[in-house]
Amino acid sequence: MEYKRLGRTGLRVSPLCLGTMNFGPQTSEADSFAIMDRALEHGINFFDTANRYGGGKPGEGVTEQIIGRWLAQGGNRRERIVLATKVYGNMSEWPNMGRLSAYHIRKACEDSLRRLQTDHIDLYQMHHVDRDTPWEEIWQAMEQLVREGKVIYVGSSNFAGWHIATAQEAARQRHFMGLVSEQSLYNLNARMIELEVVPACRENGLGIIPWSPLAGGLLGGALQKAAAGRRSSEATQKNVDKHRTKLEAYEGFCSELGESPADVALAWLLHNPVVTAPIIGPRTKEQFDSSLRALEVKLGADEMEKLDTIFPGPGGEAPEAYAW
Repeated sequence: MEYKRLGRTGLRVSPLCLGTMNFGPQTSEADSFAIMDRALEHGINFFDTANRYGGGKPGEGVTEQIIGRWLAQGGNRRERIVLATKVYGNMSEWPNMGRLSAYHIRKACEDSLRRLQTDHIDLYQMHHVDRDTPWEEIWQAMEQLVREGKVIYVGSSNFAGWHIATAQEAARQRHFMGLVSEQSLYNLNARMIELEVVPACRENGLGIIPWSPLAGGLLGGALQKAAAGRRSSEATQKNVDKHRTKLEAYEGFCSELGESPADVALAWLLHNPVVTAPIIGPRTKEQFDSSLRALEVKLGADEMEKLDTIFPGPGGEAPEAYAW
């Protein structure tokens, strides 16, 4: 496994991040354990979760609990992974049990540590921007968690470029490292972040962790699966119909390459030097195993140009994308 630095940090993580959103709702605890064990066997050391994942009652944190019980088995599991979770979503109906007040950040961190059965979170990510809480308050809370050793690094998710710039300037004034990563929606069919988020991350030393790298299955061979008789949800079918022309060109191109559409989609993301690790969210061990092939797929300039033709982005970075 060829590990990569997480943004400007010295922390090294695998080029694929194991997403755990399916653990609980779609994947049993036993199968979740098996997937995490398989990830370690293959050198995947970067695990991502969130306090809201897993369904169940608000505040239950089902997925974090599953990961916690897996870690509690020992075998140096905790020492071998970089563990990332998130804070923001409402964890109960009470008014201060959500968003990014210092009150909620501290409470949410303590609750995540308890569910995960660990004494520290390696990457604590703000799941969304909170426009109602000043950065002075947010950074004060995060600095305290870092001083206490409960959090090592801080990241963001779903931030705009200007949010990243503002956050980093506020952190700089406090002599705090600030953000080291941004987790964004990014795939061949969703390239809006190339306008401002990608350059903001590059200039501020943040590693990008793309979520939904296969566009909810759209880039995972949706037409091939339909032709093989595999049924999809009504929403997915509508999305396929909307993008059918692009998908026909894309899957045909992948066939010419001799690679699966899912592997090409992941390899395309890994070609971007600002991207640290796309998040894969397998429901089964077989799906996990199939994702590893993406690390071996090499795309040349001609292949990248062809993919740009099929899935044109926003035209580059702002402002040149829309101005002279």
